[in-house]
Amino acid sequence: MLAAFVSVPAGIGYVGVFLLVGGETAGALLPGETALIVAGALAARGDLSLPLVIGAAAAGAIAGDNIGFLVGERGVRLLLTRGERWRRQRAWLVAEAERFFARYGPRAVFLARWVPGLRLIGAWFAGAARMRWRVFLVWNALGGIAWAASVGGGAYLLGRAANWAFGLVGLVLTVTLLILAGVVLARRRLERASSAAKCGSSHPTQR
Repeated sequence: MLAAFVSVPAGIGYVGVFLLVGGETAGALLPGETALIVAGALAARGDLSLPLVIGAAAAGAIAGDNIGFLVGERGVRLLLTRGERWRRQRAWLVAEAERFFARYGPRAVFLARWVPGLRLIGAWFAGAARMRWRVFLVWNALGGIAWAASVGGGAYLLGRAANWAFGLVGLVLTVTLLILAGVVLARRRLERASSAAKCGSSHPTQR
């Protein structure tokens, strides 16, 4: 994933974040959050712009969730209410979902962004439970923006910290190697001086 983002122009990287995040939130098994984390780390290196990364991820999350909402409203709802097999159980499930979203809908939609499983199908459930779309839209947008900012920003900060740490480690290693090299050279010179002194003492000057 990292290599793929590094090898393409920045503009395509933003589009990739938008498409992967949007596809994941619509219900597809795509690495949307992973793409956001990678993009945030690349922004820490200066390869991408953090505000654009967050904007692309937030836009993808909002668009994908609204597609998922429509899938739930027109597809999942139909599957749960159509046919006779397990009709009573399905009717109970729909009623419970409607009660849940009527009471906790805004909070559930907002917090589902940070839960991997619910991030994929939370919008489906909201649509199937016939949550008011305007309420869903507002809280989904707030959740998408907050999620993109927190995850992308967190990856950015970790990337900056990693770059700083690697730089510090490199500096320490360089200084350590220079010190060791100096010690080795000084030791060799002392050994040579000692050997020369011994040779001089073993061959006294003849009178």
